[in-house]
Amino acid sequence: MRKPLVAAFTALAIAGIGAAPAVAAPAAKADTKTDTQAAAPTLQAVTLAGTVALSNCSGSVIRFPNSLDTDPALVLSNGHCLTSGFLDPGEVLTNQTSTRTFGLLNSSGTRVATLRASKLAYATMTDTDVSIYQLTSTYATIKSSYGISALTVQDTHPTAGTAITVASGYWKTLYNCSIDGFAYRLKEGDWTWKDSVRYTSACQTIGGTSGSPVIDQSTGKVVAVNNTGNEDGETCTVNNPCEVSESGTVTVREGINYAQEIYQIPACFTTGNQLNLSASACVLPKP
Repeated sequence: MRKPLVAAFTALAIAGIGAAPAVAAPAAKADTKTDTQAAAPTLQAVTLAGTVALSNCSGSVIRFPNSLDTDPALVLSNGHCLTSGFLDPGEVLTNQTSTRTFGLLNSSGTRVATLRASKLAYATMTDTDVSIYQLTSTYATIKSSYGISALTVQDTHPTAGTAITVASGYWKTLYNCSIDGFAYRLKEGDWTWKDSVRYTSACQTIGGTSGSPVIDQSTGKVVAVNNTGNEDGETCTVNNPCEVSESGTVTVREGINYAQEIYQIPACFTTGNQLNLSASACVLPKP
């Protein structure tokens, strides 16, 4: 939520480049293994393949560990990227008809197709900031037609120190940094998010990068979804999230950006990539 939608459109329209709310260096080579030292994780060059451009944000075509090639594909973005505007605290949307379109990018950032949603499967800005659309195309169709594979969502908690890439389909730009740590609570305006990912300062994401997949450079899996950053050093205001510790201590980190974890999401989808919020392991907020 780098900027309110209207402010973002106004600011970028003046510059003549379109608009959106917020929130590559070459990958490092792996260390050489010796008899006394284990090899470091092999880092790979993350590309824009599988990312999408929304009308106002970024996103990605995702699959879960148990998704089948014949399942309808899914697109992951932020809850605050809905065309209808921001959701209220406590508000959850499920299985709503949608015909929203997404520009599918290849590895070099060239738009190769327009994908269309059949429904908005899930969206909320409570505890997390996510939207998940179900598409009219299957993974197999997208792969055979455009040579693009979906990005797999990691179903375990991300790890501090992990080398990551924030891949923005809107700007066709890659931001490389590491996971600096986690915020017990991240508060921005009326919204509060749990266990948020904090980047190191190298990831200077901007308006329009909201919804970008945060990709682990060693596995290629999506570990979080980019959503906000503290722009002006203010405390807990819109576009200036603050960290709140378990004891209630408030910390402001001007210029630092954040993402929301998604490892809990696969447990809430069942056969055929269908939402099932009543699943025993599902902890996502419910309507």
